[in-house]
Amino acid sequence: MENQIFEKVDNYIIDLFATEDDALLQTRNSIELLGIMQQSISPIQGKFLQTMMMACNAKRVLELGTFVGYSAIWMAKALPQNGKLISIDFDIKVASLAQKNIEATGLFEKVELKVGKALEILPELIAEKVEPFDMIFIDADKPPYKEYFKYALELSRPGTIIIIDNVIRSGKVLDENPSDERVVGVKRLNQYLTECKEVTAIILQSSGIKDHDGMAVVVVNRS
Repeated sequence: MENQIFEKVDNYIIDLFATEDDALLQTRNSIELLGIMQQSISPIQGKFLQTMMMACNAKRVLELGTFVGYSAIWMAKALPQNGKLISIDFDIKVASLAQKNIEATGLFEKVELKVGKALEILPELIAEKVEPFDMIFIDADKPPYKEYFKYALELSRPGTIIIIDNVIRSGKVLDENPSDERVVGVKRLNQYLTECKEVTAIILQSSGIKDHDGMAVVVVNRS
């Protein structure tokens, strides 16, 4: 019963602030072509990412976990004309669908898709000494979340916003000895965020159309 209320409130917020256009609707529905579970963020989370991009005047954005391109489209829509989004996914089948979805929006010139393991691609970006990113969104496989975050820090600047999805796992992070490696991964990250002196962090808990979960919102400290 309570979750029904949360879902209704989510839909109320979506109607007010996060209405999906045809491109976003088609992208979200395209997952049916692959026959796998829906894993895209919600429209509210998409609008939240846009809002955070505006807060840090984001021109360069990095995303770990493209999936079918839904979150990438939300973020690409908020980029300035000279903005750039680099999005990484290890699954070539999913990334191919994401590319088609992004091309259909006319935003593909702002988006660069990289297919491969993020733990291999991120060190390459660091070695290339790419320009720091203004915002980084992490929504990939959970066991190496801490490692992803540490690489993200190296690709950041003071004031960069780093957002990490799925860090509550329906409250399973409260388990002292979880058997699920995804829960273990996010717990490692959450603990690390409390110890990392380079950032200021908080977790925002949520419940609604995406069930019970949360996002970590992190800002790289200014010296």
